[in-house]
Amino acid sequence: MFEVEIKVPADVDSVRDRLRDAGAERLDARLQRDTYYDAPHRDFAETDEALRVRHETPLPDGVGSGERHGEASVDRGGALDDGQTPAATTKLTYKGPLIDADSKTRVEHETEVSDADATAGLFSGLGFEPAATVEKRREFWSLASFTVTLDAVDGLGEFVEIEREVAAEDEVAATRDEALAVLERLGLDADAQVRTSYLGQLLAQES
Repeated sequence: MFEVEIKVPADVDSVRDRLRDAGAERLDARLQRDTYYDAPHRDFAETDEALRVRHETPLPDGVGSGERHGEASVDRGGALDDGQTPAATTKLTYKGPLIDADSKTRVEHETEVSDADATAGLFSGLGFEPAATVEKRREFWSLASFTVTLDAVDGLGEFVEIEREVAAEDEVAATRDEALAVLERLGLDADAQVRTSYLGQLLAQES
């Protein structure tokens, strides 16, 4: 699977208004805590790979839609249902090197795991050690068959991502061009595109 992604810095409140004007569908909002791991057998910074454990805490309705909130106390795996609090989710993701000069397209493999602590213990036993943590609030919208994500990243600021997964590499170029058209539709500048991951940006600040 290939994740075709365009990311630019942006004011998320302004983009949210443009999404509404464009008839986009708001999907949900989540808090994400991403723990990235170093491998004992190669340097992911040099190979441009990433191994990540993502803990997601879905936010209640209204949070992330223009209101500013601190830490949310609601965990859910889907929509809230009559006051019930579904469990948060944890996902394990591998991202390969960038394969496209004009986007953040990578090979990606992801699966949900049932026990975050056991996953961390498994990595530790194999010599994989936590390298860094990225925390962000994300709001998801659907527009023109793309997922548009409004991100507020701790320590970095606000960004917009436009992405779609495709099954084959020969679909990447056309999908990237469609993503750039959605970017333009939302009044965003492709020349401002950021191809460095949030992890890479945070590590660059520390160096």
